[in-house]
Amino acid sequence: MTADLAFECLVVSQDLAIRKVVGRSLRKMCVSTSHCLTAAKAFETIRRGHTDLLVIDSDGEGSVELLNDIRNGGKWRMPTTVVISAANAVPAGVQLLVRKPLTPESCARSMRDAYSQMLLDYRRYVRRAVMLSVVATRDDGQDVSVTISNISDGGIGLDTKAELVAGEVLTLRVTLPSAPREILIHARVLWTRQDGRAGCTFMRIPPIDLIILHEWLKAKSPVKPLTTNL
Repeated sequence: MTADLAFECLVVSQDLAIRKVVGRSLRKMCVSTSHCLTAAKAFETIRRGHTDLLVIDSDGEGSVELLNDIRNGGKWRMPTTVVISAANAVPAGVQLLVRKPLTPESCARSMRDAYSQMLLDYRRYVRRAVMLSVVATRDDGQDVSVTISNISDGGIGLDTKAELVAGEVLTLRVTLPSAPREILIHARVLWTRQDGRAGCTFMRIPPIDLIILHEWLKAKSPVKPLTTNL
């Protein structure tokens, strides 16, 4: 990947061997890594900054409580979470389970999977700023003028003088800058504000139009798929 944007990982473990193996795998992927020895300190670190990947040693004191606190204690997006454990059960909110004893090979495979998940989350949640004036059609056939202020894999942000209602579905035909043609979007309004801003989630996009959107977003992203053999 390029160094334009580095993911950030927090490793929570008192085991020096685990920290070394995980750190070695992540360095090969240009992922910035920091460490915490205790769950309490890890929670404060996550609250203060942005953590894309969380690696937790299940033998550490408070590991279960840490997962619960992250899920319930803040408004942040849950980081991609990997648990290193001798157990078979995957804790709630955990994307990947790595069995102990941890080896360089098993760690490398799991970190690659974690990287792929982070990349998916990044493209889904990070919105690209645009300024596109379009006409949106409501369910009753009424046309309203809107400006698309941002767009992601999952939705769009709008600015409009029209009164939108949460729950209504808008149909928009959008031509993204440098895209080969316009795309058709059906989006449901999730929220509105008095200043005219609104947030929408995608309901339906024709398959070929979805491909165009995905390719456009990928071209705008500084994060590249991982291709290095670990």
